[in-house]
Amino acid sequence: MSKKSNRNKQPFVIAIDGPAGSGKGTVAKKLASKLNFHYLDSGAIYRIIAYAAKKKNINSKSVDELINLVKFYAWSNMGKNSKITFSENNVLLDGDKISNFIRTESIGKLASEIAVHDKLRASILQYQRSFCKWPGLVAEGRDMTSVVFPDANLKIYLNASVDERVKRRYKQLISKGNDVNLSDLADEIEIRDRRDKEREVSPLVIVKEAYVIETDNLNETKTVTKILSLFNKKINRY
Repeated sequence: MSKKSNRNKQPFVIAIDGPAGSGKGTVAKKLASKLNFHYLDSGAIYRIIAYAAKKKNINSKSVDELINLVKFYAWSNMGKNSKITFSENNVLLDGDKISNFIRTESIGKLASEIAVHDKLRASILQYQRSFCKWPGLVAEGRDMTSVVFPDANLKIYLNASVDERVKRRYKQLISKGNDVNLSDLADEIEIRDRRDKEREVSPLVIVKEAYVIETDNLNETKTVTKILSLFNKKINRY
């Protein structure tokens, strides 16, 4: 970090949006590691709430009950004692590791369903922004560039074709021993895309300031390198 940015005392924010399977998670984690920045997986927050809701038999349309879950897990004791913990590659809820549980297709589907509620999204917003700390943050999700961090220093939109995203997700699930049908997986991704892009509140959009990176023919390392190049140009003027 330059001396100029130290004087500013403002964290540098890299916001990354994109559809499911575009590579946001892995790329954002690698960027955060290389830059020694904090990392926000916004989708994981919705998955955690979906997981908690499923355990408590709360319907995806029961907005008030879902918001109470957010208050209890994310903002217990006036926000000073979150019961959600992100530690390296693990996600913990009340001290229990739930990383594998929240990455299932069923929880992903439920998370997408609850994410359409504007009141729920508003209740999570302050918690998401609490991750923005010195020296910087890499935040990835669906509305990082448009809603959560509209003033981000660097905005990225990662994209990939449906076919490519289906292949990536298929390999990921098979490697974990899941029985997956390619056709069903493609249908689910297309449904999720429509839900994300057409919802009334915080839809997935490409903001005008965003650098669009097509990742069909880019591996994670090359994608990270592209973003680091953009970062270096920005940081020199920061």
